[in-house]
Amino acid sequence: MAVTENPITVGPYRCGTGCPLLLIAGPCVLEHESLALEIARQLQAAVANLPVNLIFKASFDKANRTSITGGRGPGLDRGLDILRTVQRETGLPVTTDIHEAHQAAPVATVCDLIQIPAFLARQTDLLVAAAGTGRAVNVKKGQFLAPLDVRHAIAKVVDSGNERVFVTERGTSFGYHNLVVDMRAFPLLRGLGRPVVFDVTHSLQLPGAGDGVTAGQAEFITPLASAGVAAGVDGVFLEVHEAPARAKSDAHNALALDLLEPLLSRLVRVNAAVAAAAVPPAGAR
Repeated sequence: MAVTENPITVGPYRCGTGCPLLLIAGPCVLEHESLALEIARQLQAAVANLPVNLIFKASFDKANRTSITGGRGPGLDRGLDILRTVQRETGLPVTTDIHEAHQAAPVATVCDLIQIPAFLARQTDLLVAAAGTGRAVNVKKGQFLAPLDVRHAIAKVVDSGNERVFVTERGTSFGYHNLVVDMRAFPLLRGLGRPVVFDVTHSLQLPGAGDGVTAGQAEFITPLASAGVAAGVDGVFLEVHEAPARAKSDAHNALALDLLEPLLSRLVRVNAAVAAAAVPPAGAR
């Protein structure tokens, strides 16, 4: 697998070394069109005065809910209609995740970026189908994978003719009902030559710990996000909601929208400090 240029093009943006921080954000699952539009507009307002590139994300189907009674979303056709409306009304690029290979082509007609869920990071047919659309591909590192093992998933995309691929870290399984984020993973992943994004909110899940639902620890979003940006990631992924307690998915680890702008302001400062520290002093050899 060739090591390619970093940054890469993602929709209208460049993502990677030397680029503004990328923010992939939105509700975990699409609920209804008016809420998706409202959240997208509030996201735009939060980044309006910050050097942050925003992609709106929401799922049309949560196919891996803990319980069969968990709400899954509006489905492919209605979900794409909502994402298309968000894109048209706000001008934002949009992304969503796919769970089956046949979903790649229709999703690519709307989305600028196709996301591969962490649980499916080794599914060859899914990766090849996403690569074949020509859209940028975001491979979420499986909770069961060591950082460097994700290179094989990347290779499946690249060897299928698509160089526009990056990796998102979202925590590693640690015993029962817990995930941890090993900060050593970020330089290891960057060593693969691809941009690296940090999914902060999914990393704070407590999978299956809520008696049929996934619990979470949203109170740790700020310190964990700050640590990840300090470790040198190229972007962050955040589930946000206007009222997290009412969110149809991942209510316990979503960020309240009114907390987003202060968090992003902090992350931008951390990112700037990291970039400044990487530049040698004038006259240095």
